[in-house]
Amino acid sequence: MLIEDCLVGEETSIHLIVSGRDYLLLPVAQDHKRAGDNDTGPNTGGMGTYSPAEIVTPELLARIDREICRPSVEAIAAEGIDFRGTLFIGLMLTATGPQVLEYNTRFGDPETQVILPRLATDPLELMWAASQGRLEQMPLALKPGYAVCVVVAARGYPGSYPKGEVIILPAELPPETWIIHAGTALNDRHQLVSAGGRVLGVCAQAASLCAAVGQAYTACDRLQYASKYFRRDIGARQLNRK
Repeated sequence: MLIEDCLVGEETSIHLIVSGRDYLLLPVAQDHKRAGDNDTGPNTGGMGTYSPAEIVTPELLARIDREICRPSVEAIAAEGIDFRGTLFIGLMLTATGPQVLEYNTRFGDPETQVILPRLATDPLELMWAASQGRLEQMPLALKPGYAVCVVVAARGYPGSYPKGEVIILPAELPPETWIIHAGTALNDRHQLVSAGGRVLGVCAQAASLCAAVGQAYTACDRLQYASKYFRRDIGARQLNRK
């Protein structure tokens, strides 16, 4: 029998670039796990995300760093592990403070789609410096503004869903908007087709979260395939707090 605390609150994703005992905190993102609008339906690998997540205030981030990030990095080093890579910490922000849900030694999906575009520092330079033990020499600069990613899935995900549907991408995209392929393939006629539950990630950057969301959803509406499905409320939690 496994007994766990029921943690109630909002989730957030913390990513660190680690090199031994040195690390850098990357921009904070918030994922939308449930399949349906208003956080309904089954859990998924992620239906969309945005950054920055303003629920993580500078004061809260300092607490997360002090109570979770630094002790985690120190604990890895204390085990004799010279870890050089990405540490992804999933948190639940409860009424009594941040609680750890999971650790991964990889980037998160779809968090990475909004974290990396916000870096003014070349992420490859950060990773190379971490691998060489020079991370403490690297400044971390961020671009202003917001980034959002809407996951366009196949209807039925995370349960059974169709594959092999021909995808028609938009002829034009709004400014600062791009599409990342996830579950796609080419059929024997060299047509782009769906090949997974999460098919595409539609991403956008703008000066405001509202503008970034609008750009992403304009692109989502323009692309076509038979079972296209996506949440219509990515970023709404933060927008509704304003």
